[in-house]
Amino acid sequence: MITDYIGTLTNARRYTMEASMVKLYLALLDAGFKTDKKRFLEAYAAAHEKYRHIRYGELREVTNAVWVAETLQTLGFEANPEDLRMKTALSVFFQDYINSLETRPYAKQLLRKVKDACRLGLISNFTYGPVVHRSLRKLGLSQYFDVILVSGDCGWRKPHINIFADALKRLGANAQETLFIGDCPSEDIKGAGEAGMRTVFVQSQFFKLSDLRASGEKPDFVTKDLEEIYRNLGKILEV
Repeated sequence: MITDYIGTLTNARRYTMEASMVKLYLALLDAGFKTDKKRFLEAYAAAHEKYRHIRYGELREVTNAVWVAETLQTLGFEANPEDLRMKTALSVFFQDYINSLETRPYAKQLLRKVKDACRLGLISNFTYGPVVHRSLRKLGLSQYFDVILVSGDCGWRKPHINIFADALKRLGANAQETLFIGDCPSEDIKGAGEAGMRTVFVQSQFFKLSDLRASGEKPDFVTKDLEEIYRNLGKILEV
């Protein structure tokens, strides 16, 4: 079995991107990149938009460090994505987001039950891999997974088949015998289905049944929450 992460297993509570952007700017300022906040935010927005087209158009993942480095280069600084100062600033940028994540009801019970039945993988569309790994450890979830694959690390985003194929290879599983649980109709249900897996849609804070209907995707199972999957796991795995 493979599961999505954000939305499917966790909720994000009381998070604002604006506050994190200010913290990113201040962290870079402390690191020696002295620039005006307005200019920085404008240059960051331009770089973000440039890579957003690549990420969503070509489904090639580009890590935040790339567009932060490009932002600083635009402002006249020498910067590269591997600069330790960049990674330190990104840790500051994402800390509020990590703190906002909480496990959904029945997430741990479900993972524990699945772990006893089969090998378990996780695929997450996230631009910066350390955030996923740190938050999984913080929430006590990393222990359940045999394979953890983040788009920021592998270079491809769901629904591209490459990220699913990579996860299956690492798990030593074939698509036909694998079940995928996710909350996003376009990334999870469509992507996993096209990769040959059976799929389970679960409602989340981000996607409702109305979104699934509007997408036209047809998962093998439709569930309202993780408890429903937990209660019916044996039946779901047998189909």
